[in-house]
Amino acid sequence: MKSSSSVLNKSMQRVAKWSSGQADTGNALIHGDNLAVLNMLAKTHAGQVRCVYLDPPYNNGESYQHYFDSMGHEEWLQSVSARLEKIKLLLRTDGSVWISIDDSELHYLKVAADAVFGRGNFVGTIIWERRTTRENRKVLSRNHEYLLVYAKNIATWSKSRNSLPLTDEVKSRYKNLDEDPRGPWQSVSANVQEGHATPQQYYSLKAPNGKLHSPPKGRCWGFSEQRMIEEIAKNNVWFGRDGNAVPRLKQFIANRTAGLTPETLWRADDVGTTSQAKKHLLALFKEISLFDTPKPEHLIQRILQISTDPGDLILDPYLGSGTTAAVAHKMNRSYLGIEIGEHIKTHCTHRLQQVIAGESGGISGLMDWKGGGGFDFYRI
Repeated sequence: MKSSSSVLNKSMQRVAKWSSGQADTGNALIHGDNLAVLNMLAKTHAGQVRCVYLDPPYNNGESYQHYFDSMGHEEWLQSVSARLEKIKLLLRTDGSVWISIDDSELHYLKVAADAVFGRGNFVGTIIWERRTTRENRKVLSRNHEYLLVYAKNIATWSKSRNSLPLTDEVKSRYKNLDEDPRGPWQSVSANVQEGHATPQQYYSLKAPNGKLHSPPKGRCWGFSEQRMIEEIAKNNVWFGRDGNAVPRLKQFIANRTAGLTPETLWRADDVGTTSQAKKHLLALFKEISLFDTPKPEHLIQRILQISTDPGDLILDPYLGSGTTAAVAHKMNRSYLGIEIGEHIKTHCTHRLQQVIAGESGGISGLMDWKGGGGFDFYRI
C-alpha cells in the first residue's frame, strides 16, 4: 500500500514551508474544511484508518478564545452526522471512533451516531474527570466530559482491541506468602456458584492441619475432589498460614497473559486534566494564545493504547492544538490531522516541530520519546 503522503500529493497541494522533518512518512497536517477533506480521503483512504478521534464543537453556548460555540441544534447535528458518515467509510474493519462531548449534546449525538454506525456497534460511554477542583457555577460544577466509543464492527474490534497494562495497585495484590519459587501470587475463591454443578463438586475437603471445609449454601467447589487433590499436591491451593483456613486457589502473576480490561471511568490521576493540558501548551507556545479546553496527551494516549498498534493510521478531523498528532507521533502511529483554522500553522506545526526535536512534555517520558520523524503539510 502506498504511503498516505504519496497519495495525498496527487489530490492536495503540499506546502514545503510548513512541512518539517523527514518527508513522506505518512504523517500529514491538512489545512481545509474537514468535510471537504473527508470527501477527498474517502476516495484515497477508504478502509485504512484504525482509529478516529473527534473533538467537535460541543454546541454548549460557551465563548472560547478561538470561537463562539453555538449553532442551531439541528444544524449542529447535521454537521456532525455528515462527518461521521464519511468517517465510517475510512475505518478499517477493526477500527473505532472516539468522540469527545459534554452534557449539552451527548444524548442527541448518541442517537445520531447510532444511526451511522448501528446501535450494535456502540462500545460504551467513557466518563473523563477533566478537572479535580470545583467550578464557580451557579447550579452544578462540571467536573467531567464524555467519550462516545463506536466500532466499525464490534465483533472484530472486541477481539483486536488492546488491554491496559497492569497498574501498580493491581500488581501490589500479588504476594508470596509461602515463598513459592514461581513468584508472587494472589488467592481467589476455590468455590463457585452452583449453577450447572455436577455431583462431583460437592464434598468435604480436609485442610492440611485437619479441619474439614464444605462449600457454603448455594455454592460448590470449582473442581472435582480428584482434581482438587491434584491441585493441592502441586501447591496451587492456599489454606492460610495456619493450614486450616478455607481453601483458596493461587493465581500467579507470571501466568497472567492478559492485561486490564479498560473501565468506563477515567480518573484525572490516570489521564490528566484540562488544566494540565493548558500548562503543557503554555510550555510549548509561550506567547501564543492558548486553547480553552485542550485535551491532555495522556487522555489521547489511553485511547490509542486501547484501539491501535504501532504503525496504524490515526485520523483527527478537528485537530485543534494538535494533541492527537503529537501523541500519535510519539507512539509511532501514522496520522492525518485536519484543521480549518490558521492555527494549524501557528500552533500545530510549531508543536509537531518540537515533537520531532524531542520535546519532553506530555507523554514523552512515558514513551521514552527522544525525537525524530516528520510530517507533510497540505492544503486544499
